[in-house]
Amino acid sequence: MKIRFTPSARTQFLAAVGYIYRENPRAAVDFRRNAEKVLSRLRMFPHSGRKLPEFPDLPFREVIVVPYRFFYHVKGKIVWIVAIWHGAQMPKEPNEPENA
Repeated sequence: MKIRFTPSARTQFLAAVGYIYRENPRAAVDFRRNAEKVLSRLRMFPHSGRKLPEFPDLPFREVIVVPYRFFYHVKGKIVWIVAIWHGAQMPKEPNEPENA
């Protein structure tokens, strides 16, 4: 399996890292490293994330990298990261990857 970010999810991830960095550069490095570790597990276990509690009928799952939620969708041999939301935000319904 490959891990890919949609353009909007990449923007959200970089914004999260940037926000954390402004407050605590070391925490930003740790967050990014932890995110890479958690997301890399999806290569071997793509369905290991939980279904979205807010949208249980949709084909999306999530993994948590405190304090963010990474929403993803498995399509073929690619795990598409489709959105990243802070845990305090109420998420919008995720969309299918644009280029999958």
